[in-house]
Amino acid sequence: MAVVAATVSASMGVMKPILAKLTALVGDEYKKLRGLPEEVNFLKRELTDMDALLERMDGADELDPQAKNWRKDIIEMSYNIKDYIDDFMCHVGEPNDKVGILRKASQCLGSFKDHETDDKVGILPKASRYLRSFNDRRRLVNQFQEIKALVIETSERRRRYILDRCISITTPVVVDPRMSALYKDSTSLVGIDAQKDELANWAMDKWKPLTLMAIVGFGGLGKTTLANELYHEVGGKFHCKAFVSVSQKPEMIGLFNSLLLQFGLGIYPHACQVQDAINNIRGYLQDKRYLIIVDDLWDIKAWNTICCAFPHNNQHSKVVITTRIEGVAKACCGNHGSVHTMKPLSEADSRKLFFYRVFGSEDACPSELSKVSYEILKKCAGLPLAIVTMGSLLACQPTRLEGQWEYIQNSLASKFTTNSDYEDMMYILDLSYKNLPRHLKACFLHLGSYPEDHEIRRVDLVRQWVAEGFVSKSNGQDAWEVAESYFNELINRSMLQPIYREHITGLIFGCRVHDMLLELIARRCKEDNFLSLVSRPQAVAGAQDKVVRRLTVVGLRGRDNDGKVTKPIAGNFSQLRSLTILGSNWVPSLDEFKFLRVLFLNNFNGVMIVFDLSSINNLSHLKYLKGQGNIEMPSKIQGLRLLETLDLSGVSYYSVPSEIVDVPHLSHFLVPRGTWLPNWIGKVKSLRTLWGFDLPSDSFQSIISLAKLTALSQLSLYLPSKGVDMLLKATWMDHLSTSLNKLRNLKQLTLLCSQPFGSVALCVDDALSLLSPPFSNLELLDMTGCTFSRVPRWIIHLQNICRLTIGVKQILQEDVAIIGTRLPSLLRLSLRLTCIPMERIVIGGTTGFSTVKFFQFNCDGISYLAFEAGAMPKLQELELNFDPNKWDKAAPGGLQHLPSLKKIRAARSFDDRGYCWTHDKSEDALIKAVLQEAADALLTRPAFTLGQGWLPRPTYED
Repeated sequence: MAVVAATVSASMGVMKPILAKLTALVGDEYKKLRGLPEEVNFLKRELTDMDALLERMDGADELDPQAKNWRKDIIEMSYNIKDYIDDFMCHVGEPNDKVGILRKASQCLGSFKDHETDDKVGILPKASRYLRSFNDRRRLVNQFQEIKALVIETSERRRRYILDRCISITTPVVVDPRMSALYKDSTSLVGIDAQKDELANWAMDKWKPLTLMAIVGFGGLGKTTLANELYHEVGGKFHCKAFVSVSQKPEMIGLFNSLLLQFGLGIYPHACQVQDAINNIRGYLQDKRYLIIVDDLWDIKAWNTICCAFPHNNQHSKVVITTRIEGVAKACCGNHGSVHTMKPLSEADSRKLFFYRVFGSEDACPSELSKVSYEILKKCAGLPLAIVTMGSLLACQPTRLEGQWEYIQNSLASKFTTNSDYEDMMYILDLSYKNLPRHLKACFLHLGSYPEDHEIRRVDLVRQWVAEGFVSKSNGQDAWEVAESYFNELINRSMLQPIYREHITGLIFGCRVHDMLLELIARRCKEDNFLSLVSRPQAVAGAQDKVVRRLTVVGLRGRDNDGKVTKPIAGNFSQLRSLTILGSNWVPSLDEFKFLRVLFLNNFNGVMIVFDLSSINNLSHLKYLKGQGNIEMPSKIQGLRLLETLDLSGVSYYSVPSEIVDVPHLSHFLVPRGTWLPNWIGKVKSLRTLWGFDLPSDSFQSIISLAKLTALSQLSLYLPSKGVDMLLKATWMDHLSTSLNKLRNLKQLTLLCSQPFGSVALCVDDALSLLSPPFSNLELLDMTGCTFSRVPRWIIHLQNICRLTIGVKQILQEDVAIIGTRLPSLLRLSLRLTCIPMERIVIGGTTGFSTVKFFQFNCDGISYLAFEAGAMPKLQELELNFDPNKWDKAAPGGLQHLPSLKKIRAARSFDDRGYCWTHDKSEDALIKAVLQEAADALLTRPAFTLGQGWLPRPTYED
């Protein structure tokens, strides 16, 4: 059975922006344009009715062919209407232009009904500056007439349908606080403890020089989860470990580069031979006991290449692969491995997993829902992914009524009698998808823009959704806040797999999409022509004349061996609105993409190609531009009037054009390190994110101008570590302090050092200590580039701070109390001391720190740190950074009082010049002896690791 194709989520991705555009066209800025309100109101009424019918069709199980054709026509028509309106508004200009839009555009718009022109003296010369020619004006008028005729024709065809109107209100959504525990319990612990123990015993067996285990089973059974649990359970017992995903179409140099990075070795550019990377890995592993997880293997051919990197070295190393295909598992194992077959969850474990997701407890299910729950679980057949998905669906229902659950059960019942396990699974996923709120569906389908196993950054998704028009302002929230809420809601519904920057603190960096869901997305996108992802030539939608709306190109070559440009992709791109190029040297001509809104260029895997964006000024509709790798930007960007996001943090160099001040909607501006903050930056008052600029050491103007950016939510700057004249230093810091005091909407503030390895940096003394209670909304404060004399007193006002990184010359017990008792939301604390403490730093039950889960202490005198009973009750990870030559050769005191401690890590700190102390085996042995002994003596038996060295954390954006 094919998955039913009833929903119209793709229409939501275009219909919502159209209705918003039409609302703007009947606003005060446009209402005096002769004839325009009548035409627009007609379109708005008709399209609103059509949208209501589309929403009703969302819940239908099946549609007859005529209804399906009508739906497709509506989607295509909606895209065309939006393009016409955008083109129209682009020719007319911005509603708020100072010259006055009414006078500029009346020549074009004055005759929607009779096409007559207005002969008022003086209007034509002004209008001609914005409308290129009479033919352009006539074309726009004709387009609106064509739209009206098309809508009338379509309306005639829909008369037999009854429309149900539905109004939904968007409310803020936060990440479900149970998700961190759920992600572990639901997909790793429930029902796999015995399997994990079995594999752990195998992994620690020292019988053979190299053994291999293949975990095989159906998608959604938890193969990757089991492998991941094994990886974390026993990985610390090996000299080195790595976890790599293969996927259906593996890119070998990228896969081997991932291994090299995890081993701390240098990567190879894309043009290099795979053999070079293999030799490097083999050389590194030759004398080590290693654990390698090779996840999601699809064919033996790929394995025959991958396994060449793993030498037989008599060190009792282990390799684990996961695959869905039993034949691949057996072929890989051969005579020197074994196959572990995943089994569905038992009935008891299924109930435990299901009820925990729905109710938060296995014993909390109401008696009236017990029977229907059993029937639903019976259809899930023990598949963890299906159980979690169904549980998430039911958990997010506004009410929990027996009849509602029975409806879902009955919907399942008719589909499970004759279909294969795979289609059963796909139907369960599809049912969950159909039950997504309508506003989430276009956002979810947009995830199909990324290939399988891709790590998708949350901030990228949020900004792209806004640029695409999937999200708009609601209930006092701006569009980006609403989009964050959408992302959190998809996480809560288990439709996305969260990627935690720090799992213990629950800080979500991004997500992945399970490949089962990704296949579901691909089916939907193909049917509705929502987007196309291409990784082989001539493969867009199977038809060269089919209009492509959104396109992702992965790993395609756009040049032949002689360097000549080829066109590896077929399709009609005249109405392309989103283009993503990942690891491909295909560089299209931007002149083809008149309606482009989103442009994302990423030279990952070392693809050696330069993206020339010199013609980008022609993309008048562009709202989102992100580039990584070799990007050539034009010196002027005055044509990008609608640009909202300009993220060039991943390029090698960027010279900021002064025309940035003429981009009225620019909200997120990120630049590569080494880019000087311009003096006129204060004119870009729409900015919410300003990331990566270096502050000049010999100028005040740019620092003063920061005070004007009162809408900033995220600010990251590099401070000069040298070059500031001592006579000017106080004035320089006073200006910075004054500017920061004006930025009351900040949620993230990062002040780093401009030196590559960022030594102690500019010592600020008490300049920034005098900030008057700032940043009431601040959630992250990273002052790696600063060193205070003492902990500044204004820190007590940071009631929402979750992550704090601060350096001080000295810290007294009263300073410890300030941080520990006055910051109720603190999860992560990084404290750097430049001097040996004058007195013991005692953390006890009365000191606070009740919420801290990660503590990084950077001080040569780590024995001056002591914990008493009740100290940091939730602390799970303790990181100690010090110079081995200055270390006092003792561990912190009172570690036994940390009841939740799971990890201790020691690492070398950097000296004042930014250099890491060199390795010394005797020093390593002493560090291990002292700290490993301390760890082994604890009841919690935390794992101990010795790191390679501490680096000041780079600026990052969450």
